[in-house]
Amino acid sequence: KADVEMLTLRARLADVLSVLAMTMGKHEERESLQFKLAAFKDYESNKDAVRPDDDNLGAWGHEFVRSLAGEIGQEYNARVIDGSDPDDDAAFADLLSMVDVIVPFHVSHNAEAEAVDLLIEVQRLKKLLDLDSINEHNYGRICLYLTKTADFMSDPDDYMEMLETAYELFRKQGQFFDALRVALRMGTDEEAIPELFSQVTDAEDNLMKKQMCLLLARQRVNYEIEDDDDEEELNELIGNVKLSEQFLKLAQDLDVMEPKTPEDIYKSHLAETGGFSRRRDTGGAQVDSARANLASTFVNAFVNAGFCQDKLMTPDNEWLYKNKDHGMMSAAASLGSILLWNVEEGLTQIDKFLYSSEDYVKAGAALAVGILSSGVKNDADPALALLSEHIEGDVHIMKCAACTGLGIAYAGAAREEVMDLLLPVVESSEGGATGMLEVSLAALALGMIYVGKCDETVGSTIVQRMMEASDEELDHSHARFLCLGLGLLFLGRMEKADAMIEALKTVEHKISKYAAVVLETCAYAGSGNVLKVQETLHHCTEHLTEDADHQMAAVIGVGLIAMGEDVGSEMALRAFDHLLHYCELPIKRAVPLALAVLHISNPDYGVIDQLSRLSHDPDAEISQNAVLAMGIVSAGTNNSRVAGLLRQLGEFYSKEAGHMFCVRIAQGLLHMGKGLMTLNPVHSDRMLTNPAALGGILVIIHSCLDLKSTLLDKTHYLLYYLTCAMNPRMLVTVNEDMSWRPVTVRVGQAVETVGQAGKPKTITGFQTHSTPVLLGAQERAELGTEEVLSVSSVLEGVVILKDNPDYEEEEGS
Repeated sequence: KADVEMLTLRARLADVLSVLAMTMGKHEERESLQFKLAAFKDYESNKDAVRPDDDNLGAWGHEFVRSLAGEIGQEYNARVIDGSDPDDDAAFADLLSMVDVIVPFHVSHNAEAEAVDLLIEVQRLKKLLDLDSINEHNYGRICLYLTKTADFMSDPDDYMEMLETAYELFRKQGQFFDALRVALRMGTDEEAIPELFSQVTDAEDNLMKKQMCLLLARQRVNYEIEDDDDEEELNELIGNVKLSEQFLKLAQDLDVMEPKTPEDIYKSHLAETGGFSRRRDTGGAQVDSARANLASTFVNAFVNAGFCQDKLMTPDNEWLYKNKDHGMMSAAASLGSILLWNVEEGLTQIDKFLYSSEDYVKAGAALAVGILSSGVKNDADPALALLSEHIEGDVHIMKCAACTGLGIAYAGAAREEVMDLLLPVVESSEGGATGMLEVSLAALALGMIYVGKCDETVGSTIVQRMMEASDEELDHSHARFLCLGLGLLFLGRMEKADAMIEALKTVEHKISKYAAVVLETCAYAGSGNVLKVQETLHHCTEHLTEDADHQMAAVIGVGLIAMGEDVGSEMALRAFDHLLHYCELPIKRAVPLALAVLHISNPDYGVIDQLSRLSHDPDAEISQNAVLAMGIVSAGTNNSRVAGLLRQLGEFYSKEAGHMFCVRIAQGLLHMGKGLMTLNPVHSDRMLTNPAALGGILVIIHSCLDLKSTLLDKTHYLLYYLTCAMNPRMLVTVNEDMSWRPVTVRVGQAVETVGQAGKPKTITGFQTHSTPVLLGAQERAELGTEEVLSVSSVLEGVVILKDNPDYEEEEGS
């Protein structure tokens, strides 16, 4: 009996020593932990003794538990270095038994972040799923912490594990909308979507299904629901069928239906130099330049996008014939942009041009059909039906238009019928330069259609084509789109692209370097992976003035990898400053484009300042890129500061045709959709990136690397790829039957609240509006009334509301 008492005493003493060692022990020796483990052993070996009730760790205070947790992490790492197998629980049994006490303690005392940190340290994150102490009050904070911390995991397996844990927690709590967001983030949506939809069973969860469909529609996921009572309605939601209707209703509500002319955008009467009037004094009639008319076509297409009416194209055909050749093609195609998303009505308006005698008009109409159905699913599949004949025909311009049209219409849809049409075009090897243009555009379209899908067939076909291509084919100005098509295939797929990068090394042409950089940077797009950013910057250290295409791709890659993650974006800005100071011209030319990728539709004061400086650079290509970058950064925001800067640039470059075109395009983008749209691919509270949208923007960015032979030459119609990224930046609240239900919401700057104690405010400097409202890139909304609850946890796009059952009206109101 004395033994038993001695053992108990020894264990109690070890407990006390452990607490003292916390402050007095040597830090490296982890004495505190050793004593505690000894105490645990004594208690274990001494089953029959009465265990003191104050052995629960918490009794010694919170600080002690935290200090122990830290030492457990260090001890775990030390044991792994000494050769224990991390997957084997036996080697760490003593540590894990303590972890099993500490983690529930943390979770029940509002220190969720510390509990997660400890589990990450000992690589046992899955233990979270077995905890009973996770309930509807704290699951949100744990999942928020998991999803935000995942960005900082360098190992792809750790990254996936954290998101999978969050996914399972959301699912257990019945938060299927959030679980779907995490699944889309992981890219495991093929398996997850049917699984989640099958779990949403209750009657009131029909709303949840609708809200999930709306999220899939925003992410442009091609998924079909079967065996459901409302499958027709749900599939309509996924297919964005009502998007045009909602958008037009928003436009009426905000009273901006009046069509705008390009002149309304340029406001050239405000120009101080009066550039127009002086020319008129010479007595001649005013000359219309083809380039200026082409620019006006695009401005008109962007500004009136989705409004179904304008002043140039829809009234009569006069404008069409003020352009020539490729200009006519873009003019006819602009109808698609004006009637964006409105497939039924749009086809009737475009139809008459499909039978034109002019090949260019016909090509433009074909492209318009593709643009029209961008992101909208229609049972009749008009784009496929109307464009397939042109792909198989022999008219070069029709082929180019049809490839581009299919790429825009089915971006992200991964449709096999479309692949079967386009693969033969990529494989064909006759036709010299015109043939190569068709090959490149078809490869680009395939990349857009299978964006982020890692499709074997498409990937191997493109790489095969590059291996077989002759040198002069790969020297073609559009060969870069072969590489981009391949990169888009692996967009955001991280290590899945490694095999392809190896395969590219066998291409014996300088383009293989460019292709490898494009592929790698696309694969890590939006991941914020610091190691990859370092590698990419490493490409920029050589001082090359010739053949530096891969360096330009690398600069854009830095922006691409860091986008969507705040800390990385700030650091990238500094890196770009250094590049501007110390690098050769080719790299400087890409810097404005990389800045644009970091701030799509988000006109940050400092960035606009930087671009404004670069737009006066003596090197023509830097200044043109900077002007277009200003357009992308401010797209759809109507930002008055940018508008003023662009008007000044218009006067400054009034004699330079190329610059003037860029200025006009930028003005068109700035006022895109009359300020109701955004190009920003990051959505759902900055958690998801829409791959098709990012792809569309990358097409423009990569064509800017060689403006002279792309946008300023004959393939200006590539600008229409931007329609894949266009989306209304609205918040509309609706009833269960999808009819509008205006409520008050507060809109303000989003604030990061991850890991903070209590219930921190999520927005700052808010204003209260009644829906529908417009949201900026950095803004967030929350409901301003307790009367209703939103089905979705994120207020963006179309949000379904339900009545709050616990709401009691205040007396006297």
